[in-house]
Amino acid sequence: MVIKKCSNCSQEKEHHAKGLCYPCYKKLNWKPKIQKCKRCKREMALHAKGLCAGCYNSLFHLDKNKAYNARKSNNVDLQTYRKTTKECVICGFDKIVDLHHIDKNKQNNSPKNLIGLCPNHHRMINNFNFRPEIFKILKEKGFDLPLDEKIDFHKRASLQN
Repeated sequence: MVIKKCSNCSQEKEHHAKGLCYPCYKKLNWKPKIQKCKRCKREMALHAKGLCAGCYNSLFHLDKNKAYNARKSNNVDLQTYRKTTKECVICGFDKIVDLHHIDKNKQNNSPKNLIGLCPNHHRMINNFNFRPEIFKILKEKGFDLPLDEKIDFHKRASLQN
């Protein structure tokens, strides 16, 4: 490792080439090879495996990105997210599990308010027609559920008819 003064930024850093530190060399002299991406066919600097950075990330890191976005949109830390989304609390499915806030308040991240649901049960709990059925199962499993006046109204309306 050779430490020299960079001819561009005048800082004492590790010498790369042509009297420049690595950041200055990359900024001023490095020219990436422009080729056609195998997947999207755009002409750009390739990342790896003959793919541009966008295609590479969407093919090889899509699950990580989806998990990060789910945690970010639900305002939950990684450990809580992983613990909660191990399996669906209703059917035990463990391949794809969504995070659901029981009281629908994304700011309330208490463990009692968070449950993992498979996509089918998550869709059912958010659907007005199937919510009573899912709430009944959750209540039998010991979860504290908020009082849902819309469901009570639906029951009252059906009793009056």
